[in-house]
Amino acid sequence: MRAPMDTVEGIKVFVAAVQTGSFSGAAGRLGISAKLASKYMAELEARLGAQLLHRTTRRLGLTAAGERLMARAPDWLDQLDEMTGDLRETGRGLTGVLRVASSVAFGELHVMPLLQRFRGPHPALQVDLRLSDRFVDLAAEGIDLALRIGRLDNSALIARKLGEVRLLLVAAPGYLDAKGMPGRLDDLSAHACIRDTNLRDGAWNLAEAGVLRRIEARGPYAVNSPRAARDLAVLGEGIALCPDYMVRSDLAEGRLVQVLCETAGPSLDIHAVHLGQRRLARRTRALLDFLARDRFDGYLG
Repeated sequence: MRAPMDTVEGIKVFVAAVQTGSFSGAAGRLGISAKLASKYMAELEARLGAQLLHRTTRRLGLTAAGERLMARAPDWLDQLDEMTGDLRETGRGLTGVLRVASSVAFGELHVMPLLQRFRGPHPALQVDLRLSDRFVDLAAEGIDLALRIGRLDNSALIARKLGEVRLLLVAAPGYLDAKGMPGRLDDLSAHACIRDTNLRDGAWNLAEAGVLRRIEARGPYAVNSPRAARDLAVLGEGIALCPDYMVRSDLAEGRLVQVLCETAGPSLDIHAVHLGQRRLARRTRALLDFLARDRFDGYLG
């Protein structure tokens, strides 16, 4: 039984090494030492009688045999995982590791609680939540499902819409008492605007009386975090354009006030995305269905 199991482990190392670009990356993903990863890889090549990877000091490259194996191995591993999972999950729920990526603030405020609810009936399931505001390469980092807000640029990913986020103009009551409540969009030029540089060029695209306008937001603060923009607004530093999920409790408890309520801020779609060339593992499909049933816009509303 040792040889077949080592073959499976070798194929796992092979796939992870190709996706991460190194044996150290594969070892980190699989939770083993780099030495053991190299051993599994060498044994796999010896067993198959073929070199699968070109090794250089900087990168790994696929041989012709490696390309053929890589075309089939990820789906085969998923099917093996699903088959063994079906047997293990009888009475135990989902198993294995589920890797999810999200932006930091949205992940902390909303994705973590949802994952906790999802994992409740599945005590053997492990969740690896990666929070980052940078672009995450799903293939290179082994991500099963990523949650993204806004425009999707990568057409190679399969996307499923989960809801929407609205952007609201907000300020602290103390700031508005001192500086006055703006009555129309043109009045924003006289105010300190807290700019979130994640919004493309930093400009605010807002609709007034049904007409979309591009407002040059000017002020002493530019931040690359919606949470930082919210925090500065609460501190009375100016007017911020924030996602509704970020300021919901602040508005309800009076720490912030919505400014220009009749002005329509843009709505941003929330999508779950995953790689398109591979069949989804059972646990990933289950999470995707769970999130689709939950509907983020209803949850945030």
